Amino acid sequence: MTRQPPSLLSRIALAVSSFFSIIASPEFASRVEQLREGELPVTPVTPVAAPAASAVQHPSEAPALQLLGLLQREARFIDFIEEDVALYGDADIGAAARVVHEGCRKVLREHFSLEPVRSESEGSRITLAAGFDATQVRVTGNVVGQPPFVGSLSHRGWRVTDTRLPHQSDSHNHAIVAQAEVEL
Repeated sequence: MTRQPPSLLSRIALAVSSFFSIIASPEFASRVEQLREGELPVTPVTPVAAPAASAVQHPSEAPALQLLGLLQREARFIDFIEEDVALYGDADIGAAARVVHEGCRKVLREHFSLEPVRSESEGSRITLAAGFDATQVRVTGNVVGQPPFVGSLSHRGWRVTDTRLPHQSDSHNHAIVAQAEVEL
């Protein structure tokens, strides 16, 4: 019996599920790579099970919304981003950006401790040994082969070492990041 080629929707579903299987399983990714390079005969491959629901962490929205509220309160961040800046000249935008920058910087310094991920100066030549932590370093450019990689540090990265967000009551509506104001 001859199989019909899958429909467009089936191919999209296959691509999405294959994407997640490749991310979740180095072995599956290796087999796909070998298949694409013609090194493996086309044989059925047992699909990789999706990660268990308990393994996936759903982040709380509260801290993100709280940070957005702090940026709005101190820097009028949302007002600035939502403004149609095409209506203003560069000098006006620059003046507003200074106020937003100052307020954002205040929020960062008051509520977070930050340090660079890498200690070297930007532009320095560095070597990434095999087993480097890809959550800390993103390799860009012409990435070919396996580590060690030698390249130029284009950004030192940032790491949060301490967070000091204000405590909020359970009844606080986190979705309200800036209250409406009524002047009497």
